Amino acid sequence: MAAQSKLLPPGRTVKQLISELTSLYLKHRTKISRTVYITLVAALAHRIHNAISEQKAATRRQAEIRARQSATIGDAEAASQEHKKKRVEINREFFRNLYRLLKIVIPGWRSKELRLIISHSVFLVLRTLLSLYVADLDGKVVSALVKGRGRDFILGLVWWMLVAIPATFTNSMLQYHQTRLALAYRTRLTNHVHEKYLDNMTFYTLSALDDRIKNADQLITVDIARFSNSLAELYSNLAKPVLDMVIYNYSLSKSVGGEGLFAMALLVQVSANVMRALTPPFGKYVADEARLEGEFRFQHTRLIDYSEEIALYAGHEAEKDGLDKGYFTLIRHVNRILRRRFYHGFMEDFVIKYFWGALGLILCSLPVFFKIPGQTLQAAGDHTESFVKNRRMLLSSSDAFGRLMFSYKEITELAGYTSRVAGLLDVMDEVSAGRFQKNLVSSASIEENATVLQGRGTIEESENVEFKDVPIVSPNGDVLVKKLTFAIKPGDHLLIVGPNGCGKSSLFRILGGLWPVYGGSVKKPNFEDIFYIPQRPYLSRGTLRDQIIYPDTLYEFRAKNESEEALKEILKILEIESVLNRPDGWDAVEEWRDVFSGGLQQRIAMARLFYHKPKYAILDECTSSVTLEMERKMYETAKGLGTTLLTVSHRRSLWKYHSMILQFDGQGGYVFSKLDAEKRIKLEDEKEELDTLLRGVEGWKARLAELEG
Repeated sequence: MAAQSKLLPPGRTVKQLISELTSLYLKHRTKISRTVYITLVAALAHRIHNAISEQKAATRRQAEIRARQSATIGDAEAASQEHKKKRVEINREFFRNLYRLLKIVIPGWRSKELRLIISHSVFLVLRTLLSLYVADLDGKVVSALVKGRGRDFILGLVWWMLVAIPATFTNSMLQYHQTRLALAYRTRLTNHVHEKYLDNMTFYTLSALDDRIKNADQLITVDIARFSNSLAELYSNLAKPVLDMVIYNYSLSKSVGGEGLFAMALLVQVSANVMRALTPPFGKYVADEARLEGEFRFQHTRLIDYSEEIALYAGHEAEKDGLDKGYFTLIRHVNRILRRRFYHGFMEDFVIKYFWGALGLILCSLPVFFKIPGQTLQAAGDHTESFVKNRRMLLSSSDAFGRLMFSYKEITELAGYTSRVAGLLDVMDEVSAGRFQKNLVSSASIEENATVLQGRGTIEESENVEFKDVPIVSPNGDVLVKKLTFAIKPGDHLLIVGPNGCGKSSLFRILGGLWPVYGGSVKKPNFEDIFYIPQRPYLSRGTLRDQIIYPDTLYEFRAKNESEEALKEILKILEIESVLNRPDGWDAVEEWRDVFSGGLQQRIAMARLFYHKPKYAILDECTSSVTLEMERKMYETAKGLGTTLLTVSHRRSLWKYHSMILQFDGQGGYVFSKLDAEKRIKLEDEKEELDTLLRGVEGWKARLAELEG
């Protein structure tokens, strides 16, 4: 006879003790349940309070770090470093950014997106109800099989096949709605970003005047699509599991009792917390991978843009080293993510599929071994039906909870995409408002330059062009000219000369409205009255007609009552009417940069000038690939149209077309005066003769010494 445990009271067995404890629990079941619920609510409130406190503390720590960075390395550089090293977390900032993006992708109650969500939700509910019915039907089919009732078994199979029709249709509709939602989100967000990106020259200032966004093309074309897909998937992967858990757990509590369900939920919650604590920061990994993908793509884009220069320098080996380094940096990061996913997936699958599955078997067996309050005793076949039904509901509930757990990774990935897209919108808003953050790498005093860059001047619309005490700043923040002052009126054709990097291009960018005015005042005509022609003109993707009328569209061309005959006359002036000898004529579509030579491209650019007839034209070495005779035609025709010319060129042949000159010395100084072309040419010729003579002085001295010796 086995010895009795010393922990048990005398004369009692383990079974008797369990029976007495069960009776005591059933007697006070209501009070115990209320106590448990109150404890759960208090624990939940305490957890929320701790989360809020941790978030506030983290916000204070980040503010202190930003303050220290600003004090040591400057505001612009600190902001740039913070933007690069920003940690992606599911916190208040994530929900604020997500809410902002949701208002964009779901603009109102009557929007197409909301109708899709409602329709999607209806099918989600229908899918859960069908699953619940199938669980009950499975139990009846197995019960009929155990009891040997062939007619009931065949009837159950028939109903099971009939239910498959709406079930499969519902599954297909869920996938269809999810894809439609992703496309709708992407369309809304892309249109919103395009409006901001292409408004107020943001696409230019974002890359030229700000250092925070390096790969806007990657963000717009790839990250927005990933965000849209992730958001659409997340709704489906969150809404249905939550609905399934509520309905299935309610049905289970009626079948197996709330106590067993509560005990299992407690164990599941504990194991879920352990898993969450061991989950790597996948959101940060995704954001870093997207950034590295963008940098690798940018390296290839840069290689294409500068392919000619690299080929001339034979720099392919150096470029290959850079590309290999960028690729292997990306692959090393991807492999690191794969390893983390492997270990995390192993742990997650074991806990969710097997540990929780064992708990489920215990839960489903409770009605067989214990009497559940409120239920009558059942026969063996009924036990089978109840067990199969409960197990089916438990598996569905466990699957729903598992999808919720998997969705935490999806939420962290969504946090990464949300951070990048919202960051793009934030930077575009600040850039559009004239607030830039750029690292100062100039040779001059950083403090002095920072003071200039923080200032803002005034811009006034006028028929004249007038600069008064305006600083000229290079792209890297170096102040080239502290205070530039000059003024010209219509008809004062201005020649601008000076060494490379002296401020000529910066002056044009201010005139074109591309750069802010950091001080003083600028008077200039409206943006539409200033036309810019660079040395290498931009040729758009479109018809031959589009190349002449750019940036006008065909609709705007016809609205101006212009004719193709007038365009043909322009081509005749430039002696390029032969470009019309193509099968489609004006409607021919080519990659014109590859079709036209450098000289022909410059003539096409000048044809645009003749078509638009602006009040002012900025000509930046735009005749370097044409003959002197064609250059004469270009300038005389432009002046005949009443266009005031502002030319950057070192060609003496252009001096006679200008009446004013602005000369930079490259040391921060400049001279603005009237230009007498003939006199200046004579002086330049005399200067060159003297330079030639002076270069021979040393040789003459040496020869004289030989003769004297």
